[in-house]
Amino acid sequence: MIRVDQLCFSYTKHPFIEDVSFGVESGEIFGFLGPSGAGKSTLQKILTGLLSRYTGTVRVNGEEAGHHGEKFYEQIGVDFEFPSLYEKLTARENLRFFASLYHKHREIDTLLKSVDLLSDADKKVSDFSKGMKARLNFIKALLHDPQILFLDEPTSGLDPSNARVMKDIILEEKSKGKTIILTTHNMYDATELCDRVAFIVDGKIRALDTPRSLIMRRGASSIAYTYIENGSEHRAEVPLGSTSEDETLCRLIRGNKLLSIHSEEPTLNDVFVEITGRQLQ
Repeated sequence: MIRVDQLCFSYTKHPFIEDVSFGVESGEIFGFLGPSGAGKSTLQKILTGLLSRYTGTVRVNGEEAGHHGEKFYEQIGVDFEFPSLYEKLTARENLRFFASLYHKHREIDTLLKSVDLLSDADKKVSDFSKGMKARLNFIKALLHDPQILFLDEPTSGLDPSNARVMKDIILEEKSKGKTIILTTHNMYDATELCDRVAFIVDGKIRALDTPRSLIMRRGASSIAYTYIENGSEHRAEVPLGSTSEDETLCRLIRGNKLLSIHSEEPTLNDVFVEITGRQLQ
């Protein structure tokens, strides 16, 4: 669905994105993961045809993004991190207006209901909270039922309940065969949602694989367990490859006296720091 080869881009004389190449399959959730200023949003703007002065090849659904035709935006939906809405219009009026720009659109009230905004449909957007605007902006990207979704920090600023709703909708769109590009610095969202992620730092891809493969490449380093002894709770760790040599652990297992036991795997953030030397959050 997306093919990028030897992409380079610069805002000044100094290169900002250098020699980036990757592909995204149809029906895949692909994540750009990196700290602020890494180049994630710039890549998204190139892929959506907003920045065209690049070198290399950027093909989106078979069409060069920098020289796209009239139907290009019928195929893609974009949810920028900062909402682009008309504040003097109501939520429903906003969606009706944006729907009029496309040849087809989904049922507006159904979309509003999906993000719990139906009861606020006739309220002016200027009266919306930041989270309400984020949810409205998100369903605006779904209005015309696009084949490709570009989502920039879709859960940023949302409470856990509404973030869960957004993530469930993203997974539902994937189940329909949609291709989704997710830019984020949230390692938890990336681990949960993405089929593959690209680590981006200073405009370069430092690693690209599935979240699980990146995590397991480093491996679960230890087993942590807790137990009661002499009236007090104790916690201990043992390397994953040496559990049979831990006499205390073996004794507790034989006596069925463990309080808890679990592997301590690295997070995607741990792997990111190890590969790039930078923090995600």
